[in-house]
Amino acid sequence: MNVEHLRILRMVVDQGSFSTAALKLDISQSAVSRAIASLENELGVSLLTRGRFGAYPTLIGERVLRHVDTILQAREHLDHEVNLAKGLQGGRVRIASFRSAATHLLPPKIARFCQRFPDIEVSLTEADPISIEQALREGRVDMGLVPLPRSSEDFDTWEIARDEFVVLLPPSPQPIPEKLTWSELSTYSFILYNYAECTSAVRNHWAQWGQAPKVAYEVKEDSTIVSLVAQGLGAAILPRLAALPIPAGITVRSLPVPLERVIGVATVTNVLQPPAVFAFLDLLRGTGLFASH
Repeated sequence: MNVEHLRILRMVVDQGSFSTAALKLDISQSAVSRAIASLENELGVSLLTRGRFGAYPTLIGERVLRHVDTILQAREHLDHEVNLAKGLQGGRVRIASFRSAATHLLPPKIARFCQRFPDIEVSLTEADPISIEQALREGRVDMGLVPLPRSSEDFDTWEIARDEFVVLLPPSPQPIPEKLTWSELSTYSFILYNYAECTSAVRNHWAQWGQAPKVAYEVKEDSTIVSLVAQGLGAAILPRLAALPIPAGITVRSLPVPLERVIGVATVTNVLQPPAVFAFLDLLRGTGLFASH
């Protein structure tokens, strides 16, 4: 019997809803549904009554839950003993990340980690990818979130997310086609990052199709780029996470040929990391203590 499935069952009952339980556990609603279905198939009984007003335990479900609570409590005691042996009752994790990943990817991860390991100190620093590499080399941070691939062999890296580049088009009285062509894009003037890796990726991708963007402005901050687009001063191509939140009036489209950036976590090669850092890496990669079931 999968203990994680039991934990999901308890959360659904506590919240009275599959969707709310999924939010609390930071997993998809379909994963919650699969876990409950797997338990019911294994036990051969219906554990929950599902209706328009939520999910509630059946009579046999209430009896099963008493045993579920005993199992979960025993698992907590087991984890506590294991964590003591692994040195996870203290320590620190120092993370550096570029802004959009720090804003949209890391907060729920850090919250989940701190909930499980409240005695571990977690710090977060925002920086550009080159500065993150330097901080890693100098030992000022333990891990960094950076776009992949990296050219240096100084780091071990793992992919943790993908982020689509999207086209942001200024407000227009005319309808915008759902699928854009390079010729249609070439009619716009673009607002680009100033000296950012994302700009190089966009220019190189565009050049593969025999085109080059007309540049109206080059600025440093992604929020400034979005504001300029909202004021009708040009279009932009940004990773979706960097564009959030997108103001009303801006039209969002995919590129004619899709482009993604790969977001990864990097640590210095051949450095023995403390248990707390290994645990946070498990969380980001979905391995070890945080393996998906």
